Amino acid sequence: MRIVTVKMPESYLEAIDELVKMGRYSSRSEVIRTAIRELLKKELWGNGYSLEKPRRRGNRSKVVEVIEEI
Repeated sequence: MRIVTVKMPESYLEAIDELVKMGRYSSRSEVIRTAIRELLKKELWGNGYSLEKPRRRGNRSKVVEVIEEI
């Protein structure tokens, strides 16, 4: 995995920390990864974005590669 720096409001961090404190997630990173995965599923998969292999080799979208890792 790669490290990514993100700026967000303090209220978001407080809410994320509360989820961790409640034991729902093991870390802030896990909360954020889960949220991003769900967003990508909704925004890409929900709009008919296909994850099928391309018809020609080497024609894959970088977005597809990222989602397949999820």
